[in-house]
Amino acid sequence: MHEIEPYYRWRDDYIASEDERSPFYNTEYSEFEFDKQIYNYFIHPQWDTFGSSTLYLKVLYTDYDRGYSIIEFIGEWNDAIYNDIMLLKREIIELMIAEGIDKFILIGENVLNFHASDDCYYEEWFQEVDDGWIAGVNFREHVIEEFKQSNIDYYINFGGELDDFNWRNLKPIQFFKKVENQLTKRLN
Repeated sequence: MHEIEPYYRWRDDYIASEDERSPFYNTEYSEFEFDKQIYNYFIHPQWDTFGSSTLYLKVLYTDYDRGYSIIEFIGEWNDAIYNDIMLLKREIIELMIAEGIDKFILIGENVLNFHASDDCYYEEWFQEVDDGWIAGVNFREHVIEEFKQSNIDYYINFGGELDDFNWRNLKPIQFFKKVENQLTKRLN
């Protein structure tokens, strides 16, 4: 687990800790001290914490002009015990929405499990983005099934190309445009 780094090839374009409007502005990272863990497994020190003990994230890119953010996750998304969605919504998402972000791309290929509770915070998030959207990209099949069984797929878009998306060879704007095109096709 400690070798899985957040995606870093966009660092020439955006670094959340250097963005004055980011919830992670001025965050300092150690390259040598592993201070975060999921259960008994240390994770790479570049992941950001938002209050959960099992789920971490990295804001890979945010474009305030176009109103979108790309966020990568690692760990276990556990709403049942740790209320991860409440922490994510209150500590990160609300701050981003206040800065004009209404389109969220959530990369979930390193989310190992999902445990649902209720869907209130997802519904609230969905309503607050108004004309925006929330897209889940590359989540594992069993994780998507858990989201679906809890009807959270009503609020977060999964499926089709979003489930097997080769995004690492794209620039952030290209990635955003491809996800936006997928969601526009669904709405039409």
